[in-house]
Amino acid sequence: MMKNQCHNPYLPLYEHIPDAEPRVFNDRLYVFGSHDQENGNEFCELDYVAWSAPINDLSDWRYDGVIYRKQDDPDNQAGLPLYAPDVVQGKDRRFYLYYCVKFQDAICVAVCDTPAGKYQFYGKIQYPDGTIMTDNQPYDPSVICSEDGNFLYFGFAPCMINIPRYKRQDLKGGSVVELEDDMLTVKGEPQIIIPSLIYSKGTSFAGNEYFEAPSVRKINDKYYLIYSSVNTHQLCYAISDQPMQGFVFGGVIVSNGDVGYQGRSEQDKLMSVGNNHGGLVQIHDQWYIFYHRHTSLTQYNRQGCAEKIYFEPDGQIKQVTITTSGMNPMPLSGNAFYPAVYCCNLSNGRMGALTSLGRTNSEVDFPYITTENGERYITHVQDNNLIGYKYINLAETQAIEVIYRSTQQGILEIRTDPLGETKGIIKLNPSKWWRSAETYIKFTPTEKELYFIYKGKGNISLMALNLKGKES
Repeated sequence: MMKNQCHNPYLPLYEHIPDAEPRVFNDRLYVFGSHDQENGNEFCELDYVAWSAPINDLSDWRYDGVIYRKQDDPDNQAGLPLYAPDVVQGKDRRFYLYYCVKFQDAICVAVCDTPAGKYQFYGKIQYPDGTIMTDNQPYDPSVICSEDGNFLYFGFAPCMINIPRYKRQDLKGGSVVELEDDMLTVKGEPQIIIPSLIYSKGTSFAGNEYFEAPSVRKINDKYYLIYSSVNTHQLCYAISDQPMQGFVFGGVIVSNGDVGYQGRSEQDKLMSVGNNHGGLVQIHDQWYIFYHRHTSLTQYNRQGCAEKIYFEPDGQIKQVTITTSGMNPMPLSGNAFYPAVYCCNLSNGRMGALTSLGRTNSEVDFPYITTENGERYITHVQDNNLIGYKYINLAETQAIEVIYRSTQQGILEIRTDPLGETKGIIKLNPSKWWRSAETYIKFTPTEKELYFIYKGKGNISLMALNLKGKES
């Protein structure tokens, strides 16, 4: 029995853990990821921390503290960012943390006796003669220990091949090496298993070439390798019977802008998109894909999300939509108070991709999630902009109250289909301060998606939704 509801993002709103690798150890689900600073100015500014939840209650997340500091790496006393990590349990039952440091072409390893304890630096991935492995841009490590051996997947291959600094590099794609049982020494040269953009002609990966972010799992005797494609916002997957060869393209699992879902085009994305990184995990009989979304005005402010996925009889995975309800076993309650930033859709109909260069408020022409004085809310919502939430048991809802600010008078149209009929309206008056407005409304038992369309001049900000049922 869960204490609370699950939702996206699944961690507290102040926490920004992207690139999450979900792992189950001792009946707890752990997420190991990068660590962005809220309102930060570059990727991965903070130390590694761990969060975990009991597998019987995925709403009960616990902060397990800092597990590895930037300066714990002896070659990182300057405190450069620690990029996307992974944690795996070796055959000696110890836990190995694999990571890389900005500007350092090596994969590093730290070790600990518990999954979320204080990790100690162990070494760098090396050849038997002690030479550090620097091949194929060694970033984004993912490790699996199976009956076939210990395998390390990694690599970065630019999707921007016209940039001069990338023209000088011959980066062929996602790579794998086999590790000795010391979890540090490689047995041979890296093998390319997913091609980069310039090497994909004639392969099943054309159009979905390797960019970064590998994450490997063995499921029903097959190796599933999740990766971020050259489309960056997508998490795709490849499948093979063997860990070091034979991978073929499987499909797209999730896009953090819902691009591709039910045929949606790049131009029709329903959130601002950026890079993506995540992995698969099974909890009881349900599988989930972990990924991240972007807040504020850059790619540097990422929050972890997760969705249920389903395997077809042939082992394929159909693309899933991004939701508010996430890992919740059923639609969220229609009689509850929700921060507005739990939205899974936020669009002006022509959403651009976020860049890693940042944007200023004066350049923004789309709605976005922001943080100010510890308050997190949606802002810059203009005429015909859409805010969406799914899935919610709206049959429980009899009234909707919103907490908002508005520069001019306008209305929020309430719909259960973005292109469907308007079920009701909430009138908004100009206000520099947060205020509330509400309307009574009736939904059918089958309606689970809630959308607001703003109609009016100026722009509004939205802090919260209060869905009121009979008890309210």
